[in-house]
Amino acid sequence: MKSGLLAAVAVCGLFLAGPASAQGVKIGILNDQSGVYADYGGKWSVEAAKMAVEDFGGEVLGQKIEVVTADHQNKPDLATAIARRWYEVEGVDMITELTTSSVALAIHDLSKQMKKIDIVVGAATSRLTGDACQPYGFHWAYDTHALAIGTGGALVEAGGDTWFFMTADYAFGYALEKDTGDVVREKGGKVLGSVRIPLNSSDFSSFLLQAQSSKAKIIGLANAGLDTTNSIKQAAEFGIVKGGQKLAGLLLTLAEVHGLGLEAAQGLVLTEGYYWDRDDKSRELANRFFKRTGRMPNMIQAGTYSATLQYLKAVKAAGTKDTEAVARKLKELPVDDLFAQGGKVLENGRMVHDLYLFEVKKPSESKKPWDYYKQLAVVPGDKAFPTAKDSGCPLVK
Repeated sequence: MKSGLLAAVAVCGLFLAGPASAQGVKIGILNDQSGVYADYGGKWSVEAAKMAVEDFGGEVLGQKIEVVTADHQNKPDLATAIARRWYEVEGVDMITELTTSSVALAIHDLSKQMKKIDIVVGAATSRLTGDACQPYGFHWAYDTHALAIGTGGALVEAGGDTWFFMTADYAFGYALEKDTGDVVREKGGKVLGSVRIPLNSSDFSSFLLQAQSSKAKIIGLANAGLDTTNSIKQAAEFGIVKGGQKLAGLLLTLAEVHGLGLEAAQGLVLTEGYYWDRDDKSRELANRFFKRTGRMPNMIQAGTYSATLQYLKAVKAAGTKDTEAVARKLKELPVDDLFAQGGKVLENGRMVHDLYLFEVKKPSESKKPWDYYKQLAVVPGDKAFPTAKDSGCPLVK
């Protein structure tokens, strides 16, 4: 009878302990692996996270580190269901990458409710560290504010003072159009109009005709992934650039340039937080990534490497997986790795680091595979991102 009672107590203890007592540290990579953003982040971000775990040594606090992954298909409800199961049942400690702003905002809110850490890399909206900020949420790599300052600011200063936006019809597109439009107006330019376009559209012809007829000097593509590459390809068919208007890929990365090819992408101006051939550290990360994947990483994949590595450093520094303690360490520790040097995390969760303004090379200028960019300028981190005080984050006093 006594042994039966002890067994019952032990079983109850297992249920009461739940996933919090699970051994090991679990990191979840939740992103689009089959849709419009599959090359932008996708399975390549999973490889980047695994690289970070290997570089860290495979364990922390004497516990094995595990990477789990799922495809959210750009659906916030599906993403939330996956994240809830990961947190409640599977003992996932931190979720990162989180491509698609509507998804990232949903997981940001869930993570706050469940006191779990998320580090957004792939999503762009600056709301994540603005009005939607929360104590356990972080934003890496870039955001719509940084892209607006980098690409939008540079083009207005170069004479592109009238704009028309082709905008993805969800949270990311709205934020990118707003932030870029604000920069254009601040610098004396005008926004002549915009059109909203459903995610994963195949035919951009009617939208391009509206942009063309606006006579705006700059057509701002407030979209990403395949939507951006398809916009650019179809714009060429309409002769938009040959007619004197310029396309601004407001969120364009190495993955999309590679998909377009230099013939179609040449001359595009863009902002990224990382380029594989910029310096020795970026090349070190890229060459190792290339050996695993056969491709060079963009800022989303390199940023996922950095976010994963920094989380593990914070766990080690805190001496625990406890969310409050790890969140504090993430805000205290400097960010110095193969993605960013001299980075710092603000009170609102924004990781501040330099970004770079690039122009896509002409085919004749490219000397080797993946040699796609020439650097035009450095966008200092304190210029690219607002201070925590100015971000609109309610956590900041």
